[in-house]
Amino acid sequence: MPFVSFGFIAFLAALMLLYYLVPKRFQWMMLLAFSIFFYCFAGWTSLIFMAVTILTTYFAGAVIGRMAEARDSYIKEQGAAMDRDAKKAYKAKVKKRTYLILSLCLIVNLGMLAVIKYTDFGISIVNGIFRTNIGYLRFILPLGISFYIFQSMGYIIDVYRGKYAPEKNFARFALFVSFFPQLLQGPISRFDELSQTLYGPHDFDYQNFAKGAWRVVWGFFKKVVIADRLVTAVITLSGEPDVYKGVYVVALVLFYAIQLYADFTGGIDITIGVAQMLGIKVAENFDRPFFSLNVTEYWRRWHITMGTWFKDYIFYPLSVSPKMLKISKWSREKLGQAIGKRVPVYLSTIIVWFATGLWHGAAWNFIVWGLLNCLVIIVSQELSPLYQRFHKKFRFSNTKGYNVFQMFRTFWLMGFIRVLDVYRDVPGTFRQVGTIFTTANWGDLFNGSFLELGLGWQDFAVVLAGCAAMLTVSILQNKGQVRDRLMARPPVVRYALLIAAVCLIMVFGAYGIGYDSGAFIYTRF
Repeated sequence: MPFVSFGFIAFLAALMLLYYLVPKRFQWMMLLAFSIFFYCFAGWTSLIFMAVTILTTYFAGAVIGRMAEARDSYIKEQGAAMDRDAKKAYKAKVKKRTYLILSLCLIVNLGMLAVIKYTDFGISIVNGIFRTNIGYLRFILPLGISFYIFQSMGYIIDVYRGKYAPEKNFARFALFVSFFPQLLQGPISRFDELSQTLYGPHDFDYQNFAKGAWRVVWGFFKKVVIADRLVTAVITLSGEPDVYKGVYVVALVLFYAIQLYADFTGGIDITIGVAQMLGIKVAENFDRPFFSLNVTEYWRRWHITMGTWFKDYIFYPLSVSPKMLKISKWSREKLGQAIGKRVPVYLSTIIVWFATGLWHGAAWNFIVWGLLNCLVIIVSQELSPLYQRFHKKFRFSNTKGYNVFQMFRTFWLMGFIRVLDVYRDVPGTFRQVGTIFTTANWGDLFNGSFLELGLGWQDFAVVLAGCAAMLTVSILQNKGQVRDRLMARPPVVRYALLIAAVCLIMVFGAYGIGYDSGAFIYTRF
C-alpha cells in the first residue's frame, strides 16, 4: 500500500480512530494487526520472508539471552570456587556458543537477502567471465526487506554484545520488525530507542498529533508536488543519452538531486509524522544534508540511520578484528608507521563503502558509486593538513561566503557521483559527464529546448517555488522547529494554513501518465 494513495489515507484514519479508542494496554496489539494488514498488500510471499526474519531473530535472541543468564547465574553461584583463568575459560566457552547462534541467524537472514537480491547479479558476472548462458532467476524483491533485515540484524548483534536483554514477548518483537511506517524506506531503527515509545500506552495529545499531521502534509508536498513533477524530465534526459548531452547532463544532475531529496525526505517525513501522531518517536534520518561543507559531513546528515548502522556493525568490528590487527602490524613493519597506521582504517572504509554501494543495488553502477564516495572521503582525509593550513593563511576561507561555496561544491560533487544511479551504465555515465566539456550547447538553456522534456514553464515554476519553500524551511530550522511556530499561531490561522497546504498539494501535485506517484525511489533498495 503506497503512502501516496487514498487507500493509505483511509487506512491511517481507521488506525488513528481505533488506536485511541481501544484500552491503552491493547494499543500496541492494534498497531501490530494494522502493520501486518499493511504489509499484506505487498503479497503473501513477502509476508513469508518477513516471518522468517521475525522467527529466526526472535528465537536466536531468546537463546542468546538464556545463555547469558545461565552464565551469570553460574558465575554467581560458583564464582568463589573458580580462579580467574577458570572464569575466563568458562566465559569464552559461552561466548563461542552464543557467537554460533548469532552467526546462524546472520547467515539465514543476510543469506536470504543475498540470494533474492544478488543472485542474478552473480549470474551476470559468471556469464560475462566464462562466456556461459546461465538463465536468470529474476526474484521479486520483497517490500522493505533490506530495511527490516538490517534493523533485525542490528537487534541480534546488540543482544549478543549484551547492550540490552532480548525482547521476551514474541508479538512485541514482531511489531518492532513490522512497524508499518518505516517498512517502505526506513529509517533503520534501533530496538533500545524505538521500544521506548513503541509499546507504551499513549493518550491522545492534540499538540503531538497536530505536529505529526503537519509533517505528513509537508512530506506529501515534497513528494507529490516536487519529486513526482521532476520524474518526467529525469526519465527523458536519462533515457536518450545520445540526444541529451552537455548542458542537459548538468540539468539531469540538478533535477535528480532535487527529485531524490524531495522523494526520500518526503517519505521519511510521512514516516516520522505518522509515528508522532501515534505517540511514537522514530529516529531522524536527515539533517539538512545540502548544507554540508564536505562529503564526510554530507554522509553524517544523509540517510543517517544507514550510515550509523554500517559504522557500528561493520566498520568498527572490522577495523579492530584479529585479522585486521595482523594486517596493521604487518603494514607498520613493512610500510612504515605513517602508512601502516592508515592501512586498517582505509581498508575497513573501502569494505564498508563497497557494501554500502551493494546494499543500494545489485549492479556495478552502485558499487562504483560507493567506491567513488570512499575515494573522495579518503582523499579529503589525506589532504586535511593542507586544508587546515589553507584556512589559517587565507582569512576569506573562514567567512560565510566561503561556506556557501563549500556547500555549492559539495552539492555538485555528490550530484555528479549520484548520477550513476540514473544512467546505470558506468562507462556511459562517465562519457555523458565528459560531454559537459565537449558539447557546446549551453544556448539551449535560453531557446526553449528545456520545454521539450515533458515539463512546461508552469511545471518549472512550481518546482522553483517548491525548492524555495524547502530552502526557506531548512533555513528557519536553525531557530527551531517550524511546526512549533505554526502551533503557536491562533487556531484560525493554523487551520487556514493547513487547508491551504492540502489544496496546494491537490492542485499542484503531479499525477501524470507514465509514472506512479505512489512509488518512492528508495523502496527499490
